[in-house]
Amino acid sequence: MSGRGRKRTGLDDEVEHIDERWMASYMDMVTVLMCMFIVLFAMSNIDQAKFEKLANSLAVGFGSVKTASVDTAEDVIVPGNMVDDQAEGFTDAPVTDAEKAFAEVDRLTTIRENIQTSLTSAGMANRVEFAVGERGLTMGLVGIDSFFAPGSTALSDISIAVLSAAAPEIVASALQISVEGHADVHGQSGAFATDWELSSGRATQVLRRLVEQGGVDPTLIGAVGYGSARPTSTGSTLADMAQNRRVDIVLLSSETDSVRALIPGAVDGPATPATSVGSTEPAKAGH
Repeated sequence: MSGRGRKRTGLDDEVEHIDERWMASYMDMVTVLMCMFIVLFAMSNIDQAKFEKLANSLAVGFGSVKTASVDTAEDVIVPGNMVDDQAEGFTDAPVTDAEKAFAEVDRLTTIRENIQTSLTSAGMANRVEFAVGERGLTMGLVGIDSFFAPGSTALSDISIAVLSAAAPEIVASALQISVEGHADVHGQSGAFATDWELSSGRATQVLRRLVEQGGVDPTLIGAVGYGSARPTSTGSTLADMAQNRRVDIVLLSSETDSVRALIPGAVDGPATPATSVGSTEPAKAGH
């Protein structure tokens, strides 16, 4: 037998199989492959229930939905001012007060246009003047003699027609409403001792019509009489006095004070075409 592949140790002969070293690397490779297939097998067996819980948990974490099965927190994790209208993630930047003011002008203008459309259909388009300002949208009833008889709080047929046409859009706005009666400085005789009673009575009649026949939520509306304390005109002519005899229906803006303070500038400033609504001064309705 040849001596190749054998070496002498001094005590006995020991065979050295140098050609079998590859088996160590082979076994390592087989072990790695076995581990890989075990991992692949484990990944291929998806527990549907656990997968749904994981998906719901991630959705809750990003503030998109709420679920009681995984996360019982009541509040949305993502702050509201960082979520867009569809609650689909973070917005690029918080909305500024100026942007909110422009959006509010757009909203009030849309309400105004809807009311005007209803009034036009009823043939009453020229009976109401509108103004968008810091308080919101003001509807001024034009011509007090058209809406009330002299010295009376009873609604005329014209006033009933106007209020009936405007009521559905006023209801749809869901805004707080202030019905405000005003009078000129001459005072009233007869049934009313002062203009306070007369202006308050007329405002109350408008309120009752909007609530009882127009469907306005009574929790959203109030009436007040200012007498002659808040004139829109300080002149002494008959036309000036007529402007001070008025009833205004004010749809009050729901924005914060800081945003509402910017509304007059938003009306006159650059914005979407819908924001060009004209003057921001109080309505000067001749009634």
